[in-house]
Formats: sequence, structure tokens, C-alpha cells
Amino acid sequence: MLTRRIIPCLDIKDGRTVKGINFESIRDAGDPVELALLYSEQGADELVFLDITATVEKRKTLVELVKRIAANINIPFTVGGGISTVEDVALLLQNGADKISVNTAAFKNPSLIKELSNAFGSQCVVLAIDTKKEEDGEWYVYLNGGRTKTDTRTIDWAKQAVALGAGEILLTSMNNDGTKNGFALDITATLSNTLPVPVIASGGAGAVIHFKEVFENAHADAALAASIFHYKEIEIPVLKQYLQQQNIPVRI
Repeated sequence: MLTRRIIPCLDIKDGRTVKGINFESIRDAGDPVELALLYSEQGADELVFLDITATVEKRKTLVELVKRIAANINIPFTVGGGISTVEDVALLLQNGADKISVNTAAFKNPSLIKELSNAFGSQCVVLAIDTKKEEDGEWYVYLNGGRTKTDTRTIDWAKQAVALGAGEILLTSMNNDGTKNGFALDITATLSNTLPVPVIASGGAGAVIHFKEVFENAHADAALAASIFHYKEIEIPVLKQYLQQQNIPVRI
């Protein structure tokens, strides 16, 4: 059985780490370089860096900050935000990113996934999906940092993206984001059980048991969290020890 991964996420705005609830009420959470170094030392399996306003502000990801973080860590590093071309990705990989995450640009231009996969390999291409459960019980794709609703079902877009070459799915539930009530187990399980690529669950972690649930019940390959790590509500070594005691394979 593959080891399950624990991934802290740095949401970056104006060069600082921030965190919100349901994609709103953003507050400061510290210096991204310091946090990255801490997580690397604590045994995080990977790190995700999302420049959360790059797309809306129509600018590129903060390359200098990516470079500084990469210089301080020795774990796989995924970078997202404002990526829309092969050139964008080449620049980020040259400056220390191991994988890149695309979201809105890929949805608007699905052939981008194929271009990136052909250029850098599917293992480098992470498709981020922000999703929300609507009153009809279906989960839909949202764009532009959760600001824009689409009529596309999350499972349909995920299948299409994997067929085009996405090597991993980063699934964030907007309903659960920042609530600390647990991950969205239903949509995570749907994707995990349907897709041939790893699924990273994101949005809602608030207690160690939530990680157990998303691995055991929703079959996620990795679980991503932000505020509980940033504000030291759960420390990564403690979480991994708990998961090991629950017979969930993790890298210690």
C-alpha cells in the first residue's frame, strides 16, 4: 500500500502567507519562507504554494519568492497561480518548482494540459479544482479563486483533464474550506475511486481524525491543509504518529 502524503499549503497574497474561510475573510498567517522551512524540517511530504490572486490580478506567479522557498526545502514543491503557458512553467521549474498546478487557465483552454504534459511529463502537471456542492446535490467546478461558477460537474472535468495528461488532482471543497469540520468525503471518494491518478484532498481539516477519515473512507492519496499547520493547532510529527497508530502508512 502506498504511503499517504501530508501536504501543507501556502496561500500567498502580496508576498505573505494568508488563510481564509470558505475562500473569504482572509487573514495573515506568516512569512512563507519561514513556514516552508519549518514544514520541511517537520517531515511534510510535499509543499504546495498557491499565489491566490495572480489570476484575478492578471499577473504571473511570484518567481523570486518561489526561488527563495525552493532554496530552503528538500521536499517536492508544487507551485500554482497565474500559470497559462509552457513558458510560465519552464520559468518556475528553472527556479525550483518540482510540479505546477493549473486551474482556471486549464479549464478555459483544456489543450494547455496536453501541452504541459507533453513538454514536462504528466507527473509535473497537477490540476487544481475548486468545487462546490449545490442544492441539486452535484459538485460543480468554480474558477478565478472560487469567484466564478460553471455548469460543469467536477467529476466530468476531472476525467477530461486526466485524459489530456493531468498527473494528479488537487481537489478543494469550497463548502468545507476553513471550516475545520472535516474534508468533503463524498466528492473526494468519487474522484479517488474513478480516476487512475492520485487525488489530493483539500479543504476542511480541523482534527487528526479528519485525516484518518479522508484516507480510509475517501481513499485520498494525500491530504492538504493550511491554517491548522500555520497556527500550530496540529503539528505534522504528531499527526503522522497518530496516523501510524491507526495503521495508515505514512513516511516518518
